[in-house]
Amino acid sequence: MTIAHVLYVAGEDAALRLPFISAVRDLGYRVSVAASGGGDTFEREGIDFAPFPFDRFISPWSDRRAIGRLGDILDRLQPDLAQGFDTKPCLMLPIAAAGRDVLSVRTICGRGWVYSSRSPLAMAVRLVFRGLHGVVASRYADATVFQNGSDRDYFRQHNMAGRNAIVIPAGGGGIDPDRFYSALRTSPEPETLRAELGLGDDEIVITVSRLTRQKGIGTLLQAADLVRRKRPGVRFLLVGPRDSEGRDAISGAEIERMAPTVVATGARNDIPALLRMADLFAFPTEYAEGVPRVLLEAALAGLPIVSTSMPGCLEVIEDGKTGRLVPPRSPDQLADAILRALSDRQESTSMAARLPAAVRDRFTVAGGAARHDAFYRALLAGRANRAHDAPDWNAADAGPA
Repeated sequence: MTIAHVLYVAGEDAALRLPFISAVRDLGYRVSVAASGGGDTFEREGIDFAPFPFDRFISPWSDRRAIGRLGDILDRLQPDLAQGFDTKPCLMLPIAAAGRDVLSVRTICGRGWVYSSRSPLAMAVRLVFRGLHGVVASRYADATVFQNGSDRDYFRQHNMAGRNAIVIPAGGGGIDPDRFYSALRTSPEPETLRAELGLGDDEIVITVSRLTRQKGIGTLLQAADLVRRKRPGVRFLLVGPRDSEGRDAISGAEIERMAPTVVATGARNDIPALLRMADLFAFPTEYAEGVPRVLLEAALAGLPIVSTSMPGCLEVIEDGKTGRLVPPRSPDQLADAILRALSDRQESTSMAARLPAAVRDRFTVAGGAARHDAFYRALLAGRANRAHDAPDWNAADAGPA
């Protein structure tokens, strides 16, 4: 018997949540997805998918129309509960759900650029988002899932948390160790990939991330320049999208200036294989993360890790015990940590060996799905007590974009 119908609302990378969504389905829920990307992936798995295009960037009129489209999706699919991921869906879903017979849940997967950047634009947008979360989204959302306690504390401090604010480590994400280890075992030999990428026998520091300044890639390029002066045989492999990241993206010229020390591959779907061939994982993010999946993958791959000491990263890495932490925006300290990790292989290997057990204990897909199951059941049990009115700017009558 089906427990309830859950709709997941997400962005262009919604397919990354397939393992979690499938795990929830396996627990007895009917699941559907509305997202701006990933439709083919979900449909192949027999999961109902509704296209939900929206502008990732600031676009008030487009957002208003998107809220109307989301309301139409809710009316058509009739879920019992809808859970949003990513910045825009977490703002739009509670508004679209208000006045409808559906429970709405925000999932805060880190605070991102808006809440972390020091730029004047980010600080201005931050005020707007605080207002939207504090006055609107937190009022109409039935619950909010945080991936770490730091984010919940921040939202509470700024009156954005709303009711039923809970922490589920790597909520809505996490990692399936068995699937990841299987991918590692069946991946091409490291020598094959090294030859394909022209890396030879050099030491490889790999980073998997969107290639933006907020992700610390500018800082990493500066650190790479410092590292190559002291250890010329080190290559930095940057894996992730750049062209789709707008004005925040690192320019191609900046990367080219660091050739051949730095190699950018673009987005790839063979991350386990790439991790298997690397010597060190560097994660230079400059904004507050949720729980970065790439850190979990690097941990299970057995890689030593150097990361910035940002929220989310602190959930995974314990400095000096399971990895090395450095302050964000500090190329000198990042370079020093990378050099130490490569020079003292015994210490680095010992730290890396301690991390997989912690990942399997706290951040698995199955564990996250089980925690969500208990959370969903509690929300659904209290559904009869839900009572609030729709906002007067629901935009349900908005036309197509």
